[in-house]
Amino acid sequence: MTTQPPRPQKKVALIHLGCAKNLVDSEVMLGHLRDARYAFVRSPEHADIIIVNTCGFIRPARDEADDVLEKLARLKTRNPEKRFAVTGCYVTKERDHLKRTFPWVDAWLGVGSFDRIVEAVEGRPVRERGRTFLYDHRSPRIFSTPPGWAYLKVSEGCSHRCSFCSIPRIKGPYRSRSLASIVEEARAMAGRGIREIDLISHDTTFYGRDRGLRDGLVRLIRRLMRLEGIEWVRFLYGYPEEVTDGLLEVLGEPKVCPYLDIPFQHVDPGVVMKMKRGSDGERALKLIDKIRKRVPDIALRTSLIVGFPGEGAKEFLALKQFVREARFNHLGVFTYSQESGTAAEALTDPLTQEEKDRRRNEIMEMQAGISMERNRMSIGRTMDVLLEGPLKKGGGWAGRTRYQAPEVDGIVMIKDGEIRPNGRKPILKVEITAADTYDLRGRPVP
Repeated sequence: MTTQPPRPQKKVALIHLGCAKNLVDSEVMLGHLRDARYAFVRSPEHADIIIVNTCGFIRPARDEADDVLEKLARLKTRNPEKRFAVTGCYVTKERDHLKRTFPWVDAWLGVGSFDRIVEAVEGRPVRERGRTFLYDHRSPRIFSTPPGWAYLKVSEGCSHRCSFCSIPRIKGPYRSRSLASIVEEARAMAGRGIREIDLISHDTTFYGRDRGLRDGLVRLIRRLMRLEGIEWVRFLYGYPEEVTDGLLEVLGEPKVCPYLDIPFQHVDPGVVMKMKRGSDGERALKLIDKIRKRVPDIALRTSLIVGFPGEGAKEFLALKQFVREARFNHLGVFTYSQESGTAAEALTDPLTQEEKDRRRNEIMEMQAGISMERNRMSIGRTMDVLLEGPLKKGGGWAGRTRYQAPEVDGIVMIKDGEIRPNGRKPILKVEITAADTYDLRGRPVP
């Protein structure tokens, strides 16, 4: 009796677009495909199946996805046997538009059904869920970040009603994972050699409220601190109104990175009111002063929006003065994007994109000087640095301190070919010897 040869493995290439939360969804989809015995390649040219996981939050993100799909259309024309699937926020937000624009795409999957990716790429029908998919510790996942750290998503959705934001419309109301599920996933991460866990969600400081937990994030962090193997715990994205005394207390713990990402968005009272945010410039500066007094060594990051309706010359000047006084360690600036279905859609948007870009560049130029001054203050200090991998140019290694979040902040460049990173001990002592605008340079301490 002869046996049939095994069916050749189908090869998948996944193109990830968007934020860290999207990245976790991409990793979970890869986990499901691995369990279904698919193989992975980096290049769409060499793949049988190409998946594009999209962001739909603002127009520039959707433009990026459109550009990627337009390039892939040429690949589909040359290789019609390849299958293409498009997933994520953009699909949920504008599925009909996408289907009309890119009719050659074989499968569409919104935010409710990431765990049905195998059915989608195989052409089987997928009935989309009415709410966003939220993975847990049992979900398969392939980590794509460097070996020493990983993101851990604690929730989905958002229950705030910021007038400019389409996330509640795309993702629905805030929904927390159970504390036990998060701790179990973190324990498994530690067993894989992950030493830094970065907690993420649309509002991490809101964690647990929908489950009736008081100080849910503080309780979660204290549980994670007790896990053997976890050396750094960082949480990203919190609302100013939710920075409690309990949270500031836990930020002083040895395993918790002294780092706060608080997107203030704007400071002029009139603009803040139109944004439906809760903290103007006066309150923001008082909060910053309080945080720095309680946690003197803390690194603060914020994001701002320029060009929002009602931001005239006076309001923009107030925003610049705020940046000058607050002296953030890290800062990002977005230009306002008018989004359909948001409360701000009804407001006039009088500024040109050129003027919005000019204002963004003006603030970023100011921040560059602040960042350089702050970085120079680190010269001569010896810091713990988590290695991420070889530098792309010139030899040496790239890493981060506890004051630098992955992917959005600067790095530490270590020019020493003698370093031999240990997968189980990726953190080493580094003396900071020089500073650039956003990056630090250093040498390992024997």
